[in-house]
Amino acid sequence: MVTMHDDRKIVIDDLAFGEGPRWHEGSLYLSDMHHNRVLRIDGKGTAHVTAQHDGALSGLGWLPDGTLLVVEMEGAVLRLDEDGLSVYADLKVQAHFGVNDMIVHPAGWAYVGQFGYDREGGGTVVASPLLKVGVDGSVSQAAADLMVANGMIITPDGGTLLVAESAGCRLSAFTIGNDGELKDRRVWATMPDRHYPDGMCLDAEGGVWVGCPMVNRFVRVLEGGEVTDEINLEPDRHAIACVLGGIDRRTLYMLNAVTTGQAERSRELRSAHLESAEVDVPGAGLP
Repeated sequence: MVTMHDDRKIVIDDLAFGEGPRWHEGSLYLSDMHHNRVLRIDGKGTAHVTAQHDGALSGLGWLPDGTLLVVEMEGAVLRLDEDGLSVYADLKVQAHFGVNDMIVHPAGWAYVGQFGYDREGGGTVVASPLLKVGVDGSVSQAAADLMVANGMIITPDGGTLLVAESAGCRLSAFTIGNDGELKDRRVWATMPDRHYPDGMCLDAEGGVWVGCPMVNRFVRVLEGGEVTDEINLEPDRHAIACVLGGIDRRTLYMLNAVTTGQAERSRELRSAHLESAEVDVPGAGLP
């Protein structure tokens, strides 16, 4: 039996396009992608600008010393210092069509997903590598042939990486080596038809909450593919990404939008939402 949830609350209702939600040190962070900024949301639901840029921003993560890293979608990972954002790693050679989500391992390296095709020009989806940014800012291939690597999870022990392969309609798992090398690739879950996965998060019982934009719902899926819970959105709203946060990490924060990421249209409408719902199982691991 699938549990249905209908107790959503709107936290913020005027984003251009929200991505990369993260719960970090008692606050919620997210990228308002097409307003080119990173926001911190306080306990009253007020948004504070943490970083501003001149290009679209997406995935977020923190180095072991607390420095914020931000994906600049044209092909870079930026770091936030006292003087603002600066380039931490340049990925343009490896990612010709831009980068998207990212997760930072507690040891300091980061995994960055790429589109692998010209999403603005209507190009054909092709498999492309998942990239790794080392602690020294170097860029290398972490895994080959992913079908649009998107949302990512690192388990609490730091030993497993889950990756949403959006175009592949599956969640893939890797064992993480001591130096960040990925091995033992396997399919963790095949998603139901048209449930192309986007941003996602892990809970303490091993369930994964994942946004599925094309069917306008967030689902909780177990290893092997069983769906246990659903949160259905209005017909015009796409489920983009989610994270478990709050004092006990039982608040599911959900980003949704009426566009699927088109920059000008997203800025024009400014109607993307951050919403929340209470769930039974608390969050675990990263993000």
